[in-house]
Amino acid sequence: MKRSTLLILSITGVCSAILHTAAWSVNNFLMTGPKAFLTYSSSVAAGAHSGMEECKFQFGWERWNCPESALQLSTHNRLRSATRETSFVHAISSAGVMYTLTRNCSLGDFESCGCDDSRNGRVGGRGWVWGGCSDNVEFGEKVSKLFVDALETGHDTRALINLHNNEVGRLAVKDTMRRACKCHGVSGSCSIQTCWLQLTEFREVGNYLKIKYDQAHKLEMDKRRMRAGNSADSRGATAETFHHIHPSELVFLEDSPDYCTRNASLGHHGTEGRECLQTGKNLSQWEKRSCRRLCTECGLRVEERRTEVVASCNCKFHWCCTVRCEQCRTLVAKHFCTRRDSADPNHIRQRSRGHRR
Repeated sequence: MKRSTLLILSITGVCSAILHTAAWSVNNFLMTGPKAFLTYSSSVAAGAHSGMEECKFQFGWERWNCPESALQLSTHNRLRSATRETSFVHAISSAGVMYTLTRNCSLGDFESCGCDDSRNGRVGGRGWVWGGCSDNVEFGEKVSKLFVDALETGHDTRALINLHNNEVGRLAVKDTMRRACKCHGVSGSCSIQTCWLQLTEFREVGNYLKIKYDQAHKLEMDKRRMRAGNSADSRGATAETFHHIHPSELVFLEDSPDYCTRNASLGHHGTEGRECLQTGKNLSQWEKRSCRRLCTECGLRVEERRTEVVASCNCKFHWCCTVRCEQCRTLVAKHFCTRRDSADPNHIRQRSRGHRR
């Protein structure tokens, strides 16, 4: 099969057509592969979109909150960093693409793909055998590699790190799959079960990779050997380093910058103006400490603003068959990070100190 010429695909356009949203964009997402695989490009776009949405969820209350600048993939010169955050971006994007391709395959969206029944009939464990329709992750993995890994055209350390983290994302999809089973037997005795593997919710993949992010390993490279560029000595130093890294472990090369302050050249907006949480139901400890992390520890103060919210209330069912609601207005307190010397008389109440434990 002939290789196609390089295809420059605008993710913005694809995602707008498929997902009817312009909230996410990546300019000039470069993909290459056999022409037969171009039919999957829409799923690749949707998968990359879901990966970045998950990134924004996982980092919603952290100083680095997966801004639009994070969506510039590393093939392009605008992003050649190899920080802990970059490692997560590559992993979650790769996972999103593989996850969507696998799911769409199982839904019958592709003529050339179906269930994975390669293990059907084999004994899986005590009281159960493989059967049913397992999600075809092998297909999702194969096609996602063709699209995502093709972005890395270099042979330097950063490219190898990106490829490694792409693989971590794909492994996360496999590692979070769950077994589903159906009982068989006389009178529902469930004497034996038929089981298959299916994708978990993508949120579980995001949670899994967030833990990997927290445990990411910084590569300590031999700077003298690395200065040799793409020479055999440089490649040897890189190979020796990766020899001790587990395939499921995220890796990075550079320390993260100060995300408290704005850096337009790097696309970091800083934490000024960011919302944080102080009160609310079912907040995690991490969310409760967001004001201290985003504001106080960044030299900012916490400012409370009260906003009027209109919502439906006192809804009643009327026979037959409508629901009628009243419109209730309530004041909701929200908290934001602001400079210590700023003042606005329109704000009802201001606080000069951050959230306490």
